[in-house]
Amino acid sequence: MNPQTPRERARAQTIADIIRLGRQQLVNHGAAALSLRAVARDLGVVSSAVYRYVANRDELLTLLLVDAYDELGDEVDAAVVSVPEDDHAGRFAALARAVRRWALREPARYSLLFGSPVPGYQAPAERTTEPGTRVIYAITGILDASYRAGAMAAGPEAAVPLPSALSADLEAIRSELGLAIPNGLLARGALVWTSLFGAVSFEVFGQYGADTFAARDELYEHHLQVLQALAGLV
Repeated sequence: MNPQTPRERARAQTIADIIRLGRQQLVNHGAAALSLRAVARDLGVVSSAVYRYVANRDELLTLLLVDAYDELGDEVDAAVVSVPEDDHAGRFAALARAVRRWALREPARYSLLFGSPVPGYQAPAERTTEPGTRVIYAITGILDASYRAGAMAAGPEAAVPLPSALSADLEAIRSELGLAIPNGLLARGALVWTSLFGAVSFEVFGQYGADTFAARDELYEHHLQVLQALAGLV
């Protein structure tokens, strides 16, 4: 790969500065109030200079989405690989704790990813799908590895038949990702995924109320143990 030219390095640094200032706007004003003019002001340049790097507010939102998804994904990946490959329950626990740590540290960015949609903005799938699926792919990878190793415990979903339309969806996912895990266990994984993020979202968005749970760490660890059991990770 050719080294960057000085102009390319300067452009990359300017875009990084725009993203940094956009992050701060998310914290101070929320995604709906994001403004390129305000970014330009904080950057100390005229608005037209910023538009040479970022075309409009939607482009800035996309940059912030990808930036947040990638940071979350990087922290999750680092947590997972710190645990031995054959410790599937431990890897899932590391993943779940990493998601919560990042979310509590970055509530404004978590809200951008998993909160209410920004009015008038539609995330471009070709740029956001890959970074946006990193965590669920990591969860699926852990479950599939556990199944391949013969280490996945049976669960209650075996008694619940899968509708044919859902089976078709699950089969498409299995084929796309090259999974060995059968449809019923993959559907179980979807419940684990949504339950994990539901627990995190309730905490980040204050849905428990101020006085309901003082022992938030203990509550999450209990949820995590229940989800490990639900996932069949032993």
